[in-house]
Amino acid sequence: MEQAEKVTDHVSHIVFPAFSLDRGDGCEIHENAYWDLQTYLGLRERLAANEGARSFIHESSRDRTPLGHAHRIRDLSIQQIREMYRQAVRQLINELAETKEFYRAGIVAIDITEADPFTGDRTGHEDEIIGTKEKNDEYAHQWATVQLVGNAVPLVLDDRPVRKGESRIEIVEDLLDSAQDLVYVDNVLMDREFDSQHILEMISQRGLSYVVPKRIQTSEKAQAKRLLQRGQD
Repeated sequence: MEQAEKVTDHVSHIVFPAFSLDRGDGCEIHENAYWDLQTYLGLRERLAANEGARSFIHESSRDRTPLGHAHRIRDLSIQQIREMYRQAVRQLINELAETKEFYRAGIVAIDITEADPFTGDRTGHEDEIIGTKEKNDEYAHQWATVQLVGNAVPLVLDDRPVRKGESRIEIVEDLLDSAQDLVYVDNVLMDREFDSQHILEMISQRGLSYVVPKRIQTSEKAQAKRLLQRGQD
């Protein structure tokens, strides 16, 4: 946190120009104040917009900052946000490419993560707030990401929501298209939920290599459970 202000101040000059709320002219609060607040919230755990906006007033050097209730970015589509994010990443990569810390190692990792369980009303959002990976009655947003890993500076190149009914191959193709448009890709790392012949063939057809663990079969899970009950690792 001691470095947060220094880092975000530098990055803001590269990233913020790629984002736009399309608020028009004559607004009293500068648009960058909204992105400053978003960055402030993102660097702190479990800090909601309303509470965070109050803290931001005291910690920011800006004369005017947005209120929490006006902060939510409701009018931007996911496609718009992804496009702006990709443009920001492209600008970051151009800056990073000039440093010795950045190596175009060509290794990316694709993964799906889920948010905390959703406890509100899902009406109208059933395709977006889907079940969790565990077999239970909980619901959560799920996000698929593609990240530059290996010897390179770790950087999330793109992310996208996982919707009900989408196949894993659709998700992987979409994220690989983004990644290959931004950086040189040679190798793809994924966990075993992506162990599908269709996905692996698609990656091979792109001329890429991959590392994907094989799925654990039901019989193997049962054996592992029996060993655990006997106190064996």
